[in-house]
Amino acid sequence: MKNANRRTFLKAFGFSLAGLGLSQADRANAIEPFKRAGAPRLSLSLAAYSFRDYFKDGNNRRDAKADRDKQIDLFQFIDYCAEHGCQGAELTSYYFPPNCDREFLLRLRRHAFLRGIAISGTAVGNTFTDEKKRPQEILGVKKWIDHAGIMGAPHIRIFAGSAANGQSATQARDLCINAIEECCEYAGSKGIFLGLENHGGIVTEPDGVLEIVRAVKSPWFGVNLDTGNFHTDDPYADLARCAPYAVNVQIKVEISRRGQKNEPADLARVIKILRDANYQGYVALEYEATEDPWKAIPGYLKRMKELLASS
Repeated sequence: MKNANRRTFLKAFGFSLAGLGLSQADRANAIEPFKRAGAPRLSLSLAAYSFRDYFKDGNNRRDAKADRDKQIDLFQFIDYCAEHGCQGAELTSYYFPPNCDREFLLRLRRHAFLRGIAISGTAVGNTFTDEKKRPQEILGVKKWIDHAGIMGAPHIRIFAGSAANGQSATQARDLCINAIEECCEYAGSKGIFLGLENHGGIVTEPDGVLEIVRAVKSPWFGVNLDTGNFHTDDPYADLARCAPYAVNVQIKVEISRRGQKNEPADLARVIKILRDANYQGYVALEYEATEDPWKAIPGYLKRMKELLASS
């Protein structure tokens, strides 16, 4: 969307660029580091992906023998978030019933509200770099934008994809940028942000992430910063580069430096990176380590609450 049309669109829906916190430079150059007034504000959420092997409606369960008495649905996951002191719950799309409809989404929204839990966002699995599949992938993201609107979720995590079938990185990136702009135009009409995750492929390293983020012409776009997904020489430095563009953060309890085994993440250092970037938004624990999540997650949530509460 051209800048002039974008301004007209926002005005029509009662928004202003100034109200969105965009400076003159932001207006001209699309995405720049977000300029947030005031102090950092970090709210604790938990990603449903943390219990990926245990959802009754999971479409990507890795362990078919998961204990039946540990299986849960999204309503029970929201209960878990409430009982463990979270402010939000990130409801990954993979764990919704395949035939979920408006009635189901509204029941989920009602349940979350009554438990005092915000639906901090949702997440989809998509690829925008496959030219043949791309139209259908765009439709899939738009479908979840509609779902997010019904649930009151302000953010959707999206992926980019990988160069394939003889594509150059530039060709793959251009396909991705155009698809994201189309989806962002639709998402913006619903007041929903899309966050691009640093998730391999053409966004394996920070340069790839930032090149796309800076190219997309939309005020409804940013980075879904996954703290465990930079497998580089210095993941912490790379997180610091991308943090000023974050619209959602997913915290992993491990990092993996280039060519090395996983090591425990320095959670205090990660939170400091977010504070230094004046991040204001949800910080969702996305547990992916090998220990049983039912045993490990309560301790990590406790630790994160302590870190988020510290000045």
